[in-house]
Amino acid sequence: MARKLILDLDTGIDDALALAFALGSPDAELIGVTATYGNVDVATSAHNTLALLELFGRTDVPVYCGAGHARAADHFAVSEVSALIHGRNGLGEVTLPEARRDTEPLGAVEFLLDSHARYGADLVIVPTGPLTTIAAAVEASADFAANAQIVFMGGALTVPGNVTPWSEANIHQDPEAANLVLRRAANVTMVGLDVTLRTLLTRAETAQWQRLGTRGGDALSAATNHYIDAYAQLSPHLGGCGLHDPLAVAVALDPGLCTFLDVALKVDLDEPTRGRTIGDETRLNDDSRTTRAAVAVDATHFHSVFMRRVTAVAARDTQR
Repeated sequence: MARKLILDLDTGIDDALALAFALGSPDAELIGVTATYGNVDVATSAHNTLALLELFGRTDVPVYCGAGHARAADHFAVSEVSALIHGRNGLGEVTLPEARRDTEPLGAVEFLLDSHARYGADLVIVPTGPLTTIAAAVEASADFAANAQIVFMGGALTVPGNVTPWSEANIHQDPEAANLVLRRAANVTMVGLDVTLRTLLTRAETAQWQRLGTRGGDALSAATNHYIDAYAQLSPHLGGCGLHDPLAVAVALDPGLCTFLDVALKVDLDEPTRGRTIGDETRLNDDSRTTRAAVAVDATHFHSVFMRRVTAVAARDTQR
């Protein structure tokens, strides 16, 4: 039976790939997307998500607007490095046709709580941006905090961060929210840089999408080539772009892709290590380990599944 999913996206390029992966997964039923800030502002995230869903013929998937800035901030501005990596529009400057619908009137937190109450253990929530909206849902409902299944992309436990030596980008955007989720939610899986930087995509793969001759293939290949070029500039040692957000979706559907360390985690909130994800010293002897941190991945198997599912979605539209 297909696993019900909600994606919480700050829709840049790897979020777009994660969305396509979810849509192409026969073992997933995407019941909705909540939009947040991070790679882009929340309005652009929602706009990109709606346009991608229309491009892929899935206008049945509703989109809800969530948090617009971090808990400790009163505004949000896209960083220069995010604009470099994802483009000013979040999709590598690829322009998609405007969606013919808008976001839903219900707020993202309300949608999360309602969906958890309705589907319970059949639902997995996959945040791929800052955890601001998820933290609000954890605060709003003790049942959500105790029982919601959350598989998030973010953090770094055994490798350096990608914003500071300690902090990964999604955690760095809102350390307070991430700390609240890690300390108060009881069923959390962290898919961080420890594993996502071992899943790389190159132009050899994007060329397969270009050869499809579809609008979806053209859009995904052009956007991902922008992403690969940014990685070549910022992290040339990797030899490709990390499939951060798609891996989180894959793990939500098939946890066997990764090896995990059961650990109670926290986020450092003070300098100089602000944004670091690390074991919570106050819970070292607790019987319950509320977080599973991915520390190894079967990258070959994931890559094969990723290409098969995303290519199938990109091939659906045969119109130029």
